[in-house]
Amino acid sequence: MNNFLIKKFVKNYENIRDPKVRDSYSRLAGALGIIINTLLCIVKIAAGIIFNSLAILADGINNLADASSSIILLIGIKLASKPADKDHPFGHARIEYITGLIISFIILVIGVQLLFKSIDKIRFPEPIQFSYITIVILVLAILIKIWHAMFNLSVGKTIDSSAIIATGADSRNDVISTSAVLISIIIDKITGLQLDGYMGALVAIFIIYSGIQLVLESASPLLGRAPDQKLVENIEEIIHSHESVIGFHDLHVHCYGPGKTFASVHIEINAGVDPFVSHDIIDKIENQIEKELKIKIVAHMDPK
Repeated sequence: MNNFLIKKFVKNYENIRDPKVRDSYSRLAGALGIIINTLLCIVKIAAGIIFNSLAILADGINNLADASSSIILLIGIKLASKPADKDHPFGHARIEYITGLIISFIILVIGVQLLFKSIDKIRFPEPIQFSYITIVILVLAILIKIWHAMFNLSVGKTIDSSAIIATGADSRNDVISTSAVLISIIIDKITGLQLDGYMGALVAIFIIYSGIQLVLESASPLLGRAPDQKLVENIEEIIHSHESVIGFHDLHVHCYGPGKTFASVHIEINAGVDPFVSHDIIDKIENQIEKELKIKIVAHMDPK
Protein backbone atom coordinates (compact mmCIF):
# COMPACT_ATOMS: atom_id res chain seq x y z
CA MET A 1 0.00 0.00 0.00
CA ASN A 2 2.79 2.43 0.93
CA ASN A 3 4.73 1.77 -2.27
CA PHE A 4 1.57 2.07 -4.36
CA LEU A 5 0.72 5.51 -2.95
CA ILE A 6 4.29 6.78 -3.29
CA LYS A 7 4.67 5.54 -6.87
CA LYS A 8 1.23 6.92 -7.76
CA PHE A 9 1.60 10.44 -6.32
CA VAL A 10 5.36 11.12 -6.10
CA LYS A 11 7.17 11.57 -9.41
CA ASN A 12 10.81 10.46 -9.42
CA TYR A 13 10.23 9.17 -5.88
CA GLU A 14 13.70 7.60 -5.71
CA ASN A 15 15.46 10.97 -6.11
CA ILE A 16 14.83 12.12 -2.51
CA ARG A 17 17.65 14.70 -2.72
CA ASP A 18 15.54 16.72 -5.16
CA PRO A 19 13.62 19.42 -3.20
CA LYS A 20 10.59 19.00 -5.47
CA VAL A 21 10.47 15.25 -4.78
CA ARG A 22 10.82 15.91 -1.05
CA ASP A 23 7.91 18.37 -1.21
CA SER A 24 5.81 15.76 -3.04
CA TYR A 25 6.44 13.25 -0.25
CA SER A 26 5.46 15.86 2.34
CA ARG A 27 2.30 16.88 0.49
CA LEU A 28 1.24 13.25 0.19
CA ALA A 29 1.75 12.70 3.93
CA GLY A 30 -0.16 15.89 4.75
CA ALA A 31 -3.06 15.11 2.41
CA LEU A 32 -3.45 11.59 3.80
CA GLY A 33 -3.40 13.01 7.32
CA ILE A 34 -6.24 15.41 6.50
CA ILE A 35 -8.39 12.75 4.80
CA ILE A 36 -7.87 9.98 7.37
CA ASN A 37 -8.20 12.14 10.49
CA THR A 38 -11.23 14.05 9.19
CA LEU A 39 -13.13 10.81 8.48
CA LEU A 40 -12.17 9.32 11.84
CA CYS A 41 -13.10 12.56 13.59
CA ILE A 42 -16.60 12.66 12.06
CA VAL A 43 -17.31 8.99 12.82
CA LYS A 44 -15.97 9.09 16.40
CA ILE A 45 -17.66 12.35 17.40
CA ALA A 46 -20.97 11.03 16.05
CA ALA A 47 -20.49 7.75 17.96
CA GLY A 48 -19.48 9.61 21.12
CA ILE A 49 -22.61 11.77 21.03
CA ILE A 50 -24.98 8.91 20.13
CA PHE A 51 -23.62 6.49 22.74
CA ASN A 52 -22.85 9.13 25.41
CA SER A 53 -19.13 8.38 25.64
CA LEU A 54 -16.76 11.23 26.48
CA ALA A 55 -13.77 8.96 25.85
CA ILE A 56 -14.86 8.34 22.25
CA LEU A 57 -15.72 12.02 21.85
CA ALA A 58 -12.27 12.99 23.19
CA ASP A 59 -10.62 10.56 20.81
CA GLY A 60 -12.59 12.07 17.91
CA ILE A 61 -11.54 15.59 18.86
CA ASN A 62 -7.96 14.32 19.00
CA ASN A 63 -8.38 13.28 15.35
CA LEU A 64 -9.73 16.76 14.60
CA ALA A 65 -6.54 18.21 16.09
CA ASP A 66 -4.51 15.83 13.93
CA ALA A 67 -6.41 16.92 10.81
CA SER A 68 -5.78 20.56 11.68
CA SER A 69 -2.13 19.75 12.21
CA SER A 70 -1.94 18.20 8.75
CA ILE A 71 -3.41 21.37 7.23
CA ILE A 72 -0.85 23.50 9.05
CA LEU A 73 1.86 21.06 7.96
CA LEU A 74 0.89 21.51 4.29
CA ILE A 75 0.92 25.30 4.66
CA GLY A 76 4.28 25.15 6.43
CA ILE A 77 5.78 22.92 3.73
CA LYS A 78 4.59 25.37 1.04
CA LEU A 79 6.15 28.35 2.82
CA ALA A 80 9.34 26.44 3.69
CA SER A 81 9.93 25.63 0.02
CA LYS A 82 10.20 29.32 -0.92
CA PRO A 83 13.63 30.11 -2.42
CA ALA A 84 16.22 32.28 -0.71
CA ASP A 85 15.82 36.03 -1.03
CA LYS A 86 17.61 39.21 0.04
CA ASP A 87 16.24 39.11 3.59
CA HIS A 88 16.62 35.33 3.97
CA PRO A 89 19.81 34.31 2.13
CA PHE A 90 19.71 30.79 3.57
CA GLY A 91 16.13 30.10 2.47
CA HIS A 92 12.92 29.58 4.44
CA ALA A 93 13.20 25.89 5.36
CA ARG A 94 13.13 26.61 9.11
CA ILE A 95 9.44 27.46 8.72
CA GLU A 96 8.92 23.68 8.92
CA TYR A 97 10.17 23.80 12.53
CA ILE A 98 7.95 26.80 13.32
CA THR A 99 5.04 24.85 11.86
CA GLY A 100 5.85 22.02 14.27
CA LEU A 101 5.71 24.46 17.19
CA ILE A 102 2.29 25.76 16.14
CA ILE A 103 0.96 22.22 15.83
CA SER A 104 2.41 21.34 19.23
CA PHE A 105 0.68 24.22 21.01
CA ILE A 106 -2.66 23.39 19.36
CA ILE A 107 -2.33 19.81 20.62
CA LEU A 108 -1.45 21.02 24.13
CA VAL A 109 -4.47 23.35 24.36
CA ILE A 110 -6.89 20.66 23.17
CA GLY A 111 -5.35 18.11 25.55
CA VAL A 112 -5.82 20.41 28.57
CA GLN A 113 -9.41 21.18 27.64
CA LEU A 114 -10.23 17.49 27.28
CA LEU A 115 -8.58 16.73 30.61
CA PHE A 116 -10.88 19.17 32.43
CA LYS A 117 -13.93 17.68 30.71
CA SER A 118 -12.81 14.17 31.66
CA ILE A 119 -12.40 15.20 35.29
CA ASP A 120 -16.01 16.44 35.25
CA LYS A 121 -17.10 13.06 33.81
CA ILE A 122 -15.22 11.27 36.60
CA ARG A 123 -17.02 13.42 39.20
CA PHE A 124 -20.42 13.00 37.56
CA PRO A 125 -20.36 9.67 35.67
CA GLU A 126 -23.05 8.68 33.18
CA PRO A 127 -23.65 5.19 31.77
CA ILE A 128 -22.36 4.37 28.27
CA GLN A 129 -24.78 2.93 25.73
CA PHE A 130 -22.98 -0.20 24.56
CA SER A 131 -23.07 -0.98 20.85
CA TYR A 132 -21.20 -3.46 18.69
CA ILE A 133 -21.13 -0.74 16.03
CA THR A 134 -18.94 1.32 18.36
CA ILE A 135 -16.59 -1.64 18.86
CA VAL A 136 -16.27 -2.13 15.11
CA ILE A 137 -15.61 1.61 14.59
CA LEU A 138 -12.85 1.67 17.21
CA VAL A 139 -11.18 -1.52 15.94
CA LEU A 140 -11.14 -0.17 12.39
CA ALA A 141 -9.79 3.16 13.67
CA ILE A 142 -6.95 1.36 15.47
CA LEU A 143 -6.01 -0.61 12.35
CA ILE A 144 -6.11 2.51 10.16
CA LYS A 145 -3.98 4.47 12.63
CA ILE A 146 -1.41 1.67 12.88
CA TRP A 147 -0.95 1.86 9.11
CA HIS A 148 -0.96 5.67 9.14
CA ALA A 149 1.73 5.78 11.83
CA MET A 150 3.94 3.34 9.93
CA PHE A 151 3.47 5.33 6.71
CA ASN A 152 4.39 8.66 8.30
CA LEU A 153 7.39 7.25 10.14
CA SER A 154 8.62 5.62 6.94
CA VAL A 155 8.19 8.80 4.84
CA GLY A 156 9.67 10.97 7.60
CA LYS A 157 12.81 8.84 7.79
CA THR A 158 13.06 8.61 3.99
CA ILE A 159 13.14 12.38 3.48
CA ASP A 160 14.61 13.23 6.92
CA SER A 161 11.61 15.31 8.04
CA SER A 162 11.30 15.78 11.79
CA ALA A 163 7.78 17.21 11.34
CA ILE A 164 6.47 14.11 9.55
CA ILE A 165 8.29 11.79 11.98
CA ALA A 166 6.59 13.66 14.82
CA THR A 167 3.24 13.25 13.04
CA GLY A 168 3.93 9.52 12.81
CA ALA A 169 4.69 9.38 16.54
CA ASP A 170 1.42 11.24 17.19
CA SER A 171 -0.47 8.64 15.12
CA ARG A 172 1.22 5.92 17.17
CA ASN A 173 -0.06 7.62 20.33
CA ASP A 174 -3.54 7.65 18.78
CA VAL A 175 -3.37 3.85 18.54
CA ILE A 176 -2.69 3.66 22.27
CA SER A 177 -5.40 6.18 23.20
CA THR A 178 -8.07 4.56 21.00
CA SER A 179 -7.15 1.15 22.41
CA ALA A 180 -7.67 2.58 25.92
CA VAL A 181 -11.14 3.80 24.92
CA LEU A 182 -12.01 0.38 23.49
CA ILE A 183 -10.88 -1.35 26.70
CA SER A 184 -13.00 0.99 28.85
CA ILE A 185 -16.14 0.19 26.83
CA ILE A 186 -15.53 -3.56 27.06
CA ILE A 187 -14.87 -3.36 30.83
CA ASP A 188 -18.04 -1.30 31.29
CA LYS A 189 -20.05 -3.93 29.41
CA ILE A 190 -18.59 -6.89 31.31
CA THR A 191 -18.26 -5.51 34.85
CA GLY A 192 -20.41 -2.38 34.93
CA LEU A 193 -17.45 -0.25 36.00
CA GLN A 194 -17.77 3.22 34.48
CA LEU A 195 -14.23 4.05 33.39
CA ASP A 196 -15.21 6.37 30.57
CA GLY A 197 -14.08 9.53 32.39
CA TYR A 198 -10.82 7.91 33.48
CA MET A 199 -10.03 6.72 29.98
CA GLY A 200 -10.95 10.14 28.61
CA ALA A 201 -8.44 11.63 31.06
CA LEU A 202 -5.86 9.08 29.93
CA VAL A 203 -6.42 10.07 26.30
CA ALA A 204 -6.06 13.75 27.26
CA ILE A 205 -2.78 13.01 29.07
CA PHE A 206 -1.46 11.24 25.97
CA ILE A 207 -2.42 14.29 23.88
CA ILE A 208 -0.64 16.63 26.31
CA TYR A 209 2.42 14.39 26.41
CA SER A 210 2.52 14.26 22.61
CA GLY A 211 2.27 18.05 22.45
CA ILE A 212 5.16 18.50 24.90
CA GLN A 213 7.34 16.07 22.95
CA LEU A 214 6.58 17.91 19.70
CA VAL A 215 7.44 21.26 21.32
CA LEU A 216 10.82 19.92 22.40
CA GLU A 217 11.55 18.32 19.02
CA SER A 218 10.53 21.42 17.04
CA ALA A 219 12.29 23.94 19.30
CA SER A 220 15.60 22.07 19.43
CA PRO A 221 16.79 22.86 15.85
CA LEU A 222 15.55 26.45 16.18
CA LEU A 223 17.71 26.87 19.27
CA GLY A 224 20.74 25.55 17.37
CA ARG A 225 21.33 21.97 18.48
CA ALA A 226 24.70 20.28 18.06
CA PRO A 227 25.30 18.44 14.77
CA ASP A 228 24.66 14.71 14.62
CA GLN A 229 27.78 12.78 15.64
CA LYS A 230 27.49 10.53 12.60
CA LEU A 231 27.54 13.60 10.35
CA VAL A 232 30.67 14.90 12.06
CA GLU A 233 32.33 11.50 11.60
CA ASN A 234 31.44 11.51 7.89
CA ILE A 235 32.96 14.98 7.44
CA GLU A 236 36.08 13.87 9.32
CA GLU A 237 36.38 10.77 7.14
CA ILE A 238 36.22 12.81 3.92
CA ILE A 239 38.77 15.34 5.17
CA HIS A 240 41.29 12.69 6.24
CA SER A 241 40.87 10.79 2.96
CA HIS A 242 42.96 13.43 1.17
CA GLU A 243 46.74 13.42 1.14
CA SER A 244 48.74 16.12 2.96
CA VAL A 245 45.86 16.71 5.43
CA ILE A 246 47.12 16.63 9.01
CA GLY A 247 43.84 17.31 10.79
CA PHE A 248 41.05 19.85 11.26
CA HIS A 249 39.53 22.07 13.94
CA ASP A 250 36.77 24.65 14.52
CA LEU A 251 34.11 22.69 12.65
CA HIS A 252 30.80 24.57 12.81
CA VAL A 253 27.60 23.16 11.35
CA HIS A 254 24.46 25.29 10.98
CA CYS A 255 21.09 23.87 9.94
CA TYR A 256 18.60 26.26 8.35
CA GLY A 257 15.98 23.58 7.82
CA PRO A 258 15.75 20.15 6.14
CA GLY A 259 18.22 19.99 3.27
CA LYS A 260 19.66 23.40 4.16
CA THR A 261 22.87 22.69 6.05
CA PHE A 262 25.94 24.92 5.98
CA ALA A 263 29.32 24.45 7.63
CA SER A 264 32.79 25.94 8.05
CA VAL A 265 36.04 24.28 9.10
CA HIS A 266 39.78 24.91 9.44
CA ILE A 267 41.76 22.17 7.68
CA GLU A 268 45.39 21.67 8.66
CA ILE A 269 47.65 21.08 5.64
CA ASN A 270 51.34 20.15 5.58
CA ALA A 271 53.18 23.49 5.26
CA GLY A 272 55.70 21.89 2.90
CA VAL A 273 53.06 21.39 0.19
CA ASP A 274 52.90 23.94 -2.62
CA PRO A 275 50.14 26.52 -1.74
CA PHE A 276 48.46 26.02 -5.12
CA VAL A 277 48.30 22.26 -4.50
CA SER A 278 46.95 22.84 -0.97
CA HIS A 279 44.28 25.16 -2.36
CA ASP A 280 43.30 22.48 -4.86
CA ILE A 281 43.01 19.93 -2.02
CA ILE A 282 40.71 22.27 -0.09
CA ASP A 283 38.51 22.75 -3.16
CA LYS A 284 38.25 18.98 -3.66
CA ILE A 285 37.26 18.47 -0.01
CA GLU A 286 34.57 21.16 -0.22
CA ASN A 287 33.17 19.68 -3.44
CA GLN A 288 33.20 16.11 -2.09
CA ILE A 289 31.41 17.07 1.12
CA GLU A 290 28.77 19.00 -0.82
CA LYS A 291 28.26 16.13 -3.28
CA GLU A 292 28.16 13.26 -0.77
CA LEU A 293 26.68 14.91 2.33
CA LYS A 294 24.66 17.73 0.70
CA ILE A 295 26.36 20.32 2.91
CA LYS A 296 27.63 23.64 1.64
CA ILE A 297 30.93 23.98 3.47
CA VAL A 298 33.61 26.67 3.51
CA ALA A 299 37.07 25.31 4.42
CA HIS A 300 39.95 27.48 5.57
CA MET A 301 43.46 26.28 4.81
CA ASP A 302 45.62 26.21 7.93
CA PRO A 303 49.33 25.36 7.12
CA LYS A 304 51.09 23.34 9.83
